[in-house]
Amino acid sequence: MTGVERVVVVGAGVAGLTTAVVLAEAGLAVHVVAEEIPGVTSLAAGAMWGPYLVEPKAKVDEWSRRSLEVFRELAGDPATGVRLTSGIEASRTAEVPPEWATTLPDHRPCEAAELPPGFTAGYRFTVPLIDMPVYLGYLLRRLEATGGTVEERRVPSLAQAGPADVLVNCSGMGARELAPDGDLRPIRGQHVVVENPGLTEFFSEDTGTSPELLCFYPHGKTVVLGGTAVEGEVGLARDDEAAAGILARCAEVEPRLAGARVLDHRVGARPTRAAVRVEEERATVGARVVHNYGHGGAGVTLSWGCAGEALRLAL
Repeated sequence: MTGVERVVVVGAGVAGLTTAVVLAEAGLAVHVVAEEIPGVTSLAAGAMWGPYLVEPKAKVDEWSRRSLEVFRELAGDPATGVRLTSGIEASRTAEVPPEWATTLPDHRPCEAAELPPGFTAGYRFTVPLIDMPVYLGYLLRRLEATGGTVEERRVPSLAQAGPADVLVNCSGMGARELAPDGDLRPIRGQHVVVENPGLTEFFSEDTGTSPELLCFYPHGKTVVLGGTAVEGEVGLARDDEAAAGILARCAEVEPRLAGARVLDHRVGARPTRAAVRVEEERATVGARVVHNYGHGGAGVTLSWGCAGEALRLAL
């Protein structure tokens, strides 16, 4: 049909697994190869849909809308780990909501009584929350149900990822060496997972470009608390001081979180560049190369849209 018989996807984070699913369900023979399956940075995500601090805007808007459509469909199945959840994004300074939030059908300004002390504005809306360990497991099962295969091994170069007619590079921070791409930089993120003391709604503070984030996302019996965004940090060791700060910030907004039993610490390095890279490169590795990386903290939000674009390029 297309001359494409075998596709190898490098990377098994949310970008890689979603792309592999889309390619496999389009009828292509897909093999995923990655050092860790699923990828640790995606496992560490919160995760809430929202195209925040990522470019290019026109394409990001298109890709994120497509992902929102898919997540709304998946929210009907508890096995996916996706839930449509109401909550608040608030600010201590800003009066204008993020543009993407205003496009949601139930978006409305908060009443003053809905806001925690110290916040001057806020907006309520309903978005998909994604329980990442559950969701990535779902993607793996969906890929394998189509005949897709996975292989856990380190890929030292794209040339050694094949054989394939098309290589799709979803390697996240690995693309700094594999592409190679010197514009790619890590932004270290950390979350703390606690027992849920009864929360059903999310909360997120618009902290701009601060390295200290404040958010909490309930996932049934657990809540993911965030977070950090430390520029240039790639190490994945737990930072106990940062974890204590996360717990304190979240408990200040939601007192029920004070003393909640800590279950886990999750750390990842968001692969960030000036613009998300989804494009074909005429490479010299014996196969066509399609890049799909550099999503920053919006990997989940852009995943289905970018996967569709990668499929178009692959074909």
